[in-house]
Amino acid sequence: MSGALGRFRFMAYVVGVGLLLLVAAMGVKYLGDQDGMMKVVGPVHGFLYAIYLVITVDLALKARWSLKGTALVLLAGTIPFVSFYAERKVVESVKAERAL
Repeated sequence: MSGALGRFRFMAYVVGVGLLLLVAAMGVKYLGDQDGMMKVVGPVHGFLYAIYLVITVDLALKARWSLKGTALVLLAGTIPFVSFYAERKVVESVKAERAL
């Protein structure tokens, strides 16, 4: 399970940073009226979020999380800064061998 946890941790950080970049790109698009950054960051974040979903489901199955806990961790990648918090909670629960 340590491999699945390591992959999850990496992707949680990547998606968290990507989401912050996406928010910045949205600011540039809507406040600066320039959509070039959004054209790049948007699809990249979408692709990375899809990978995050797969890796999270893999960890959830191995750690035997509840459906609710799995859904909450999956949604964590859609709200800025929440993926960082969720990553900490997931690591704590997996190391303590508690299900979410």
